[in-house]
Amino acid sequence: MTAKHPLQGLNVAITRPAEQAQSLCDAIESHGGAAIRFPLIAVSALQDYQAFDQQITQLQHTDWAIFISTNAVDFAMPRVLKYLENKLGENLEKNHGALPENLRFAAIGHQTAGALGKYGVHKVLIPQGRYDSETLLALPEMQDVAGKTFAIFRGVGGRELMAETLKARGANVYFAESYQRINPQQNAELLKAHWQKNKLDAVVVTSSEAMRYLLDMAGNEEWLRHITLCVNHERIAELPRKLGLKVLVASAPGDEAMLQCLALLVKNRLAK
Repeated sequence: MTAKHPLQGLNVAITRPAEQAQSLCDAIESHGGAAIRFPLIAVSALQDYQAFDQQITQLQHTDWAIFISTNAVDFAMPRVLKYLENKLGENLEKNHGALPENLRFAAIGHQTAGALGKYGVHKVLIPQGRYDSETLLALPEMQDVAGKTFAIFRGVGGRELMAETLKARGANVYFAESYQRINPQQNAELLKAHWQKNKLDAVVVTSSEAMRYLLDMAGNEEWLRHITLCVNHERIAELPRKLGLKVLVASAPGDEAMLQCLALLVKNRLAK
């Protein structure tokens, strides 16, 4: 390992969706490591948008729109703007002001807020420090919500914490689900084969859903106990830790923090 190549000799599998993995794979390779693309989540449009289209008819009477991910933004906002354009007779590409004036926006993190900016939404409430539902729910704006209506934009399924907490505080909540997630892998044999060739040191997992897919496919395979799982949130680390697996948690979301996490793995390995 050198200062210029802090990941020299490190072989890392990236489980992000293919379209979201490229920047981290490039960064790992530019720092001397080898990236193995092994997407455990594939994101796709819904086959039927009838339920979603029905839900967004409520937007003009909704107080808050909460977006859980950049995928939620990219799959939902074009349909939202198209609906409002048709309803109001406005060209919303030129006039985003036709979004309901009463509607406020919140997002889990900076990347999701940035995605909203592409659709003309620039005033977005985001949590500070940690980027998750718990931290967003702790903000002052999310406390006195009795009688207010919230739309939660997300993929099919997902955590219920946001909705359950807001309902407990007296809010009305509905979901606007605009995409679906599937596991594109049939098994984990590719990872096993890399490990058997001494070509797998770590697996990057950045969602609880992907972690469940990985653990279900790998089962009690020996290789899983010899590699390190690098995650970006303590919640994702909970299940593999219970199973006695080796886990490192990045200090923050994003590629830079994950690169630092991987560099720490190299340092720890060299120190042994």
